[in-house]
Order: sequence, then structure tokens, then C-alpha cells
Amino acid sequence: MQKIKSLMARQGLKSPQESMADMSPVENFRIPSKEELREMREQPIDPQAEQEIIDSIEEVYFSSDSFDMVQHELEKLPSDLNLQEIEDYRDKLKRQQGAVSKKVADLILEKQPSYVKELERVTSLQTNLQLAAVICTNARRQLSFSKEGFTEASLGLLANQRRRTLLTGLLKSLRTIKTLQRTDVRLSEMLEEEDYPGAIQLCLECQKAASTFKHYSCISELNSKLQDTLEQIEEQLDVALSKTCKHFDISHYTKVQLAYTLLGKTQTAMDQLHMHFTQAIHNTVFQVVLGYVELCAGNADTKFQKMQYRDLCTHITNDSYIPCLTDLCKALWEVMLSYHRTMQWHEVHDKEEAATPDPGLGCTDTCLPAEGSSEDGSDEAVVGRTYVKRKLDHGLTRIWQDVQLKVKAYLLGTDMSNFKYDDFIVVLDVISRLMQVGEEFCGSRSEVLQESIKRQSVNYFKNYHRTRLEELRMFLENETWELCPVKSNFSIAQLHEFKFMGQCRSPSVSPSRQASSSTSPAVESLFEQFLQGGNPFEMQIDNNEEEAEDVLASNGYESDELEKNVYQDYDSDSDVPDELKQDYVDEQTGDLPVKSVSRETLRGQKRSDYNLNKANAPILTNTTLNVIRLVGKYMQMMSILQPIAFDVIHCVSQLFDYYLYAVYTFFGRNDMPVSSQSAPPQGKELGAVRQTTPAYWYESSGMGLISSRLRTTLNRIQESLIDMEPSGESMGPHVPPEERREKVPSPHLSQMVVLTSSGTLYGLAQRVVATESLVFLAEQFDFLQSHLDAMMPLAKKPFLQQFYSQTVSTASELRKPIYWIVAARAIDYEQMLLLMAGVKWDIREIMSQHNVYVDVLLKEFEQFNKRLGEVSGQVRIPLPVSNVLWEHCIRLANRTLVEGYANVKKCSNEGRALMQLDFQQFLTKLERLTDLRPIPDKEFVETYIKAYYLTENDMEQFIKNHREYSMKQLANLVNVCLGSHINKKARQKLLAAIDDIDRPKR
Repeated sequence: MQKIKSLMARQGLKSPQESMADMSPVENFRIPSKEELREMREQPIDPQAEQEIIDSIEEVYFSSDSFDMVQHELEKLPSDLNLQEIEDYRDKLKRQQGAVSKKVADLILEKQPSYVKELERVTSLQTNLQLAAVICTNARRQLSFSKEGFTEASLGLLANQRRRTLLTGLLKSLRTIKTLQRTDVRLSEMLEEEDYPGAIQLCLECQKAASTFKHYSCISELNSKLQDTLEQIEEQLDVALSKTCKHFDISHYTKVQLAYTLLGKTQTAMDQLHMHFTQAIHNTVFQVVLGYVELCAGNADTKFQKMQYRDLCTHITNDSYIPCLTDLCKALWEVMLSYHRTMQWHEVHDKEEAATPDPGLGCTDTCLPAEGSSEDGSDEAVVGRTYVKRKLDHGLTRIWQDVQLKVKAYLLGTDMSNFKYDDFIVVLDVISRLMQVGEEFCGSRSEVLQESIKRQSVNYFKNYHRTRLEELRMFLENETWELCPVKSNFSIAQLHEFKFMGQCRSPSVSPSRQASSSTSPAVESLFEQFLQGGNPFEMQIDNNEEEAEDVLASNGYESDELEKNVYQDYDSDSDVPDELKQDYVDEQTGDLPVKSVSRETLRGQKRSDYNLNKANAPILTNTTLNVIRLVGKYMQMMSILQPIAFDVIHCVSQLFDYYLYAVYTFFGRNDMPVSSQSAPPQGKELGAVRQTTPAYWYESSGMGLISSRLRTTLNRIQESLIDMEPSGESMGPHVPPEERREKVPSPHLSQMVVLTSSGTLYGLAQRVVATESLVFLAEQFDFLQSHLDAMMPLAKKPFLQQFYSQTVSTASELRKPIYWIVAARAIDYEQMLLLMAGVKWDIREIMSQHNVYVDVLLKEFEQFNKRLGEVSGQVRIPLPVSNVLWEHCIRLANRTLVEGYANVKKCSNEGRALMQLDFQQFLTKLERLTDLRPIPDKEFVETYIKAYYLTENDMEQFIKNHREYSMKQLANLVNVCLGSHINKKARQKLLAAIDDIDRPKR
């Protein structure tokens, strides 16, 4: 009865309808209205079938009131939905709901009269009980008044006071216990707010309070619960500590460190932190690579997730390699930046603690029971800070080593030998940036990364260089040696391949920042630049790269105005430099001559440099430009990857070597087929090949086709770089295949280039373009020497110096052998010998008229000068080239004169005077054709003619001092000049002296 009363007191008297209205929304939904109940009861249904429907309902529907039936049914839906099946199942649920609702309605309607009757009885009983309660209360009050009047009043007062005191203490303890019981709610709120120090502080205070009330039985359970809560806090604290490895937040990390300090586990926290950093590196790189592998695989295959990281890296495709590498480095950068900021945080707080010790962070005496004096706590804090600093410093190398190993596995997991050059340069740039990060991170030289990228680079560069050499051979064999029109101010710095030279100080600093930072005392590190945001591995596209190179001239001219000015009247003085309008200045001494130079001489000086077109633009070909571009690409690779600098420079030298060897092979060898006949008449075609000068004339003249240094260089190139064997033949067992694979077949001159036509001066235009393009290439190498030297390892610098001193510097020396071939064929020296052989030299009177062969020779030179001018219309002939051509021609002509004089059988003193007259006539007319001064080998001829006048003793001294003359020429002097006035013994003596001089040459 008492239970019914208390129930009614809590709920109050309500009608059944009101009671139903107070039900929860779910319950209200489930109970139908009266009309529905009535309709349900009126609907005829088989009770047995109804019971079967109810029995078919799942047990889970009756499990608890918190059961979510909608979620349950949705989870049961199959992956492949069928509308018909869903509608059938829905009808089944409706039948079950209807059966349950009808059953509930029947029960409610069946018990409703009894419920109303019982409720009325309870109401009546409640009224009676209230009346009885009032009566009892009044009775007890009266009894109490009567009791107080007796002796119990004084004793009860004392007892109540004692009880009050006890109850007050008990109430305080109960309130404390109640607060402790509610602590877990507050702790959960504080953990959600990430207030770890506050949660730990509260938990420790609760543990301390619980130890005070440990005599209560409920406190033992509470103490165990607090200990579990503290362990849970430590677990969440460990999770919070791991979050700082990827995204460092100062306030978050400060809370975590304060929490660990309150726990007295700062050293343990540091150990855990390094474990989390190691795990973060592994998880980060694995997830990045896994994402790209699954993206490229294009299916949901889960086998990749079970792979090892090293095996996973082998599944990266070439197209996704660079984006994946970039994202990998970005993710690793975030981890290293977090570690860097962690160290900064500890440095700042160590300084603050050293200056003003913070009892909240510096020691744990305020949080935990003191075990020693304050001095002991301070010493413990110092030891803790020392341990943390040492641990952080040691962790730098460890973390960077983990980063290197992960990136190394990624680099070596893919064969990059077939990458495009630009893609490989991007890879090198990213790795170079990463190594720069490592150097700033822990001062490491990144040996692991250098070794791995060196392996890939050497492998890539060998294939790349081999392909480039084959391309260069193809270019050279298809090169027609036509002039590539470039602007007169052309510089290799204008090419895209050399843009890096302005940015090579630091790959992470833009040129504008470099310019500004050059004035500042210190360069800002990457961690300082991107401390607040950003990433050094963001792909930055240089807008300048998209701009087209503006190095080619329009139709060979930089402007129409320039083209017009080039072909102006050549006699005008308007374009003569001021220094040429002044008195002539000797180019070698710089002295002014006594006499002024005539106007004709000025014109001759202008003509000496056959630059009648194309202004003063550099002479180069498309192949030359391609070689320069290749050098730029190679240097760009060197600037990014220093460890393979020597290998790359060696390959750069091979590019120059092969170009030099090709130019020599094409134009410097004197192996052209020549006709044995004399010069054709003027009516014959110009393409006929003329008889060349005998080679022994050239060798005996002392000029030398090739200098010893150039000859050594060509031999070295041929032995180390040129594959002289046909492709189908084997080089023998002593030559390794790898060594032959590094060699390139000798190039062959294109059939489009004709070098046998006299009308084109035997391909002089092509020879000029080829030779001067080589000289231009050598000049560019000289310009780049300081850059190459800066990249070269110290131990390998002698190789670079030797390359420049023995190879690059010999480029201009090729002019002599190449242009000598033209000079030897441009003038018919054989015809001149035949004409000189027909001259009678044993005359008895002094002649005033020179011989015909002089005029023929001068006509040859005039024709040569004319053809030289015609060639200059095709290509600019620089002054050094024209000087070499004229020097060769004049030198050969003078040697031919001496050879002609040496063929004389009889000669008188008048004949010797005629020789001098012929030679002076030749010199006078020749000086009008050329500005070359002094005339080459002028003394060679004059000395030989004057030797006809020597006596026997002077002739013997002459033979010893003048070894530049051949044995035949010296023997002729003895036989012809002295033979008439010396005896046979003296003649034999002189001839023996000549033979002694010639013997070492044999």
C-alpha cells in the first residue's frame, strides 16, 4: 500500500487519457487512438495467425527502450537493392506492427475498467490516509510537548548537540565523497577540452582526498576508479603528444608538457615523443605512396596495404613519380618542421625556467608529495632539462636518418634511366632541396641521399649522355654547315638552359630575393622562411621559362635597317670608325707611323675583314647551338647534384672533343682526291679539282699541318672516344663491351657538303662556318670555366685544367690545317713551277722586265681575292681567318718560288738579278691585294737568292745556320752557284755537310 501511495504522490492522479499523453513520443506513436483501437478490434482476424505474426518479430525489438529500430532495419538492407523485395519486406513489417498494435489495444481495452475502478479505490484510500496522518501528527505533537516537560529535556539537549556535531562532520564527508563521485564527469569534460594539466591536477587532488577518507568502504572503489582514470588520461595524453609530430601547435604542446610535468614523467614523455616521430615518418610516407599506388592501379585491391614500404615504392609509375615525390617531401617537411618547432619551444622554456623557475613546470613538488628539499627539486629539474636537450639533439640525426632511408627506398624503387631530362632535373631539384633541409635541420651532409641519388644519376646520365652523343653524331652527319643566324649580341645566358646560373646560390631562394639578400649579413634558412606556413617543396613555375627565346635574327639580320646599312656604298666614310680615320696604328706595337695612310689603304683595311653581311654576329651552326644547350643542361645537373660533378664535366668535355674531332675529320684532313693534271683552262668548268701542292713542301717548310699539342689531343680523342671498328665487327677479346659501348663511331661528312669545287674555294664557306663555330664554342667554354671550376671537386680540378689547356685552347689551331687545304688548292703552284722551269737564267745582260710567271702568279692571287669576296657574301670571314688564308697562300707561293729557283741548272749573276726583280715585282703587286704585314717568308726567298753570291767559306756557314731549306735546295746552291769557281774536293765537302744535316731527318 505504501508503494502505491508513493507512486501516486510522484505522478499525481491522472486520467488514463492524461497518462497516455505523458508518454514519450515513441510510446505515444505506438499506442493508437480509441477509434483505431475500436477499428482494430472490429477487424476480424484469426488469433492464432495474430500470435504467429507476433512470434515472428525479432527478439532485438524487445531488448531495450533505447533500441533504434530504423537504424537496425537500414543496416539489414542488402548491397544490391531490389524494389519488390523491399516492398514485400515493408508489408511484412506493417503486418507485424499491426498485430502488435492490435494486441496492445486489446490489452488496454480489456484492463481499462479494472484500471479505473482500482484508481478510484486508491484515491479514496489516499484521502483516508491523509486524514489518519493528520490525526497521528497532532497526537505525536501533544505527546512531545508533554515529554519535554520532564527530565528528558536536558539530557536530550546534550545528546542532540553531540549528534549534531557528528552529523555535521558526516555531512561534510558525504559532500566530499559526493564531489569525488562526480569527478569523472568533470574529468571527461576537461579531456574533451584538452585541458590535460587541469584534469591531472584534479585527479591528483581527488586521490589525495580519497586517501583521507579511506576508512569508508566506498572510497576503496573510488580510489581504484581514480587510478584507472589517471591511466586513461595518460593514454589520451600520449595520443595528444603524437598529434604534435605532424602539426605542431604551441598552446597544445604547452598543455601536454605541463601535464607530463605534473605527472613527473618529462623524460618518459621525451622518449615517447621520439617514438611517435619515428612512427609518424613511417605512417606518413606509407600513406602517401599507398595513395598514389592505389590511384594508379585504378582498383580497390587491398593487397597494396599489406606490402612493405620498399616493395610498395616499386609500384609507382613514371607519370606519378614526381608528384608522389613532391608530396612525400612535403609530408616529411611537416614532420621535421614540427620537430624543429619542438626544439625551439624547449629552448625558449629552458631559458625562462633558468631565469625564473616556475614551480608549475620546473618541479613536481607542488603536485606530488615532496621527497626532498627544494634544492633537490631544483637539481632534479636541471637534470631533467639536460636529459631533454640531449635527447632532442640526438633525435635530430635519428629522425633525419629515418627520412633519408625512406626517401632512399623511394628513389631506388624506380628505374629513372628513361626519364625525360626536365623530369629528372625536377627530381634532382627536389632531392637537392631536401638535402638542404637536412643540412639546416641537423648539419648533415646527407650521405645516404647523396649516394642513392648518385647511383640513379650516374645510371641516368650514362644513358642520357650516350643518347646525346648519338644525336650529336646524327646532327654532325646531317649538318650542311650553313650559318645559323643569331643576333650580334647573342650570349649563352639568353638560353633557357643557362637560366639556372643566376639562381644557383640556393634553389629555394628566388633571384629577386638573392639580390636583396646579398646585401644582408645572413641568409634566412628554410625553417625561418616557412615557420608560419608554406612549404619549400611547392612546385613553382618560372614565368620566364614560358617566354620564347629571342636569340635568332630575322633572315640573318636584326632589322631591315641593319640589312640596308650593310649593303651601303662601301666607299663611304660614314661607317669608318674614328680610329681608322686617324693615322694608321700598328696593331702589335700601337705606334703611329710617320706617314699617314691613304684612303685606299683604309678601304683595304676594311676589306681585310670580309664582313660584308650579317654584321658581326657570331658564326655558329644549329649543331653548335645544340651542343651549347647540352652543356647548359649538363651544368644544371651538376649544380643540383655535386657528387657526380666530375662525371658530368667529363661528359661535357666529350661533347667538345667529339665536335672538335668531327670538324677536323671533315675539313682538316688532306685526303681529298686530286687530279694529276695541270690547271684547266679558263673555259673549263670551275668544279674541276686542281693539282695540289706536294705535301713534302708543306712539311719541309716548318709550318706543320698540326701542332704537336693538337696532334696529341686528336690522338687522345680517337683512342678514348671514337669507335674506329665497323659496327658489325668485333673489337677482339681484349676490349670489354662496356668500353666499346662508351665510344661513338667516327662521324661522316654529309653528302650535301661539296669540298671539291674550285668555284666555292673548295667549300670555304662551310669550312669557315665549321671552324669558327668551333672557335665560338671554345670561347663559350672559356666563359664557363669559372662556373665549371666552382663545381669541380678539389681532387679532380687538374682534369679540368688539363682539358682547357690541351683541348679547348687548341680549337683556334685547327684554322691552319683546315684553311691550308684551301690555300694549297686555290692557287696553281704546279703551273708556276712549270713556267719557272722554262725561264733562262744564264743570261748575260741585266733585264728590266720581269718574267711572265710573276704575272700568272699575281693573277692567281687576284682570282683568289675575288673568290674570297664572293664567299664573304655567303658568310662573314673574320680577320683572323682571312689572315690565315693569305698567310698560307703567300707562304706556299714563296716556298714554290724557292723550289723553282732550286730547280735551276745554270744561272749567271744577271740571272740572279732577274730573280730579285721578279720577286720584288711580286711583292709590290701583292701588297696591294692584302693588308697582311709583314709578308710571310719574305726573308726565306730573299735569303735564298742572296746565297748565290756567297763564297765557299760563307756557304759552309750558311748550310749550318739555315736548316729550313731542303737538301735539294742547298745542294743546288753548291752545284750551280759555286760549282764554277771551286774545285771538286771543296764541292764534295759542302755536299757532305749537307748530307750530315739531312741524315738525322731520315
